[in-house]
Amino acid sequence: MSDPEHPAVTVRPYASPLPLGFFCFGIGMALLGGIGLGLVDGDQLRTAGILLAGFVFPLEFLAAVMAFLARDTGAAAALGLFATSWLGLGVVHIVAPQQHTSVALGFYLGAFALTLVPLIVVAFLGKALLGIVLTVSAVRAALSAAYQFGAPTAIEHAGGWVAFALFALALYAGTAFLVEDVRQRTTLPILRRAAARQALEGDLSRQNARLPHEAGVRNQL
Repeated sequence: MSDPEHPAVTVRPYASPLPLGFFCFGIGMALLGGIGLGLVDGDQLRTAGILLAGFVFPLEFLAAVMAFLARDTGAAAALGLFATSWLGLGVVHIVAPQQHTSVALGFYLGAFALTLVPLIVVAFLGKALLGIVLTVSAVRAALSAAYQFGAPTAIEHAGGWVAFALFALALYAGTAFLVEDVRQRTTLPILRRAAARQALEGDLSRQNARLPHEAGVRNQL
């Protein structure tokens, strides 16, 4: 019989969703880079939209769900926001491939960039590499928002180059987290600090000491 005063909590091990999240994120950014630089235009915009909604979105969404199950709130929130952003942008390109600018899309991208700010702050407290990726992502979203509000085409092109830089960053980050998970130690620099470093190198009993107070265990969020 279980003791109501000391309920048992079962923790399930999961594979890290970060490599999958970063790799599909990078592919999505490569598509946005092509769009921003005018390399993908005309009827090809609809094809890009289908790929964003049909390939990038489901994989990013899966990574977000797994991050929630793995109890990494910051990574889960970031992956979740990006997951549905791929779906939204994909649908926009599918439905209106010839529409070059949209004030509504500008408001969305601007709000998205601002929403990333608290996630960036939290990320730099733990996984600085994630914070760098989110910072560059916020810059790209801000540039795209400016273009949607009427900024010169040069701003759109700048956003395209930033998107390609994000592709390279995501490829590195995905590889770094993949190698770390396989070898169970940091090989490529991820810039872990504080609790994020303790999570990989520290004692398991100390890490789980706060488990009774985590969301999903305590009786209120």
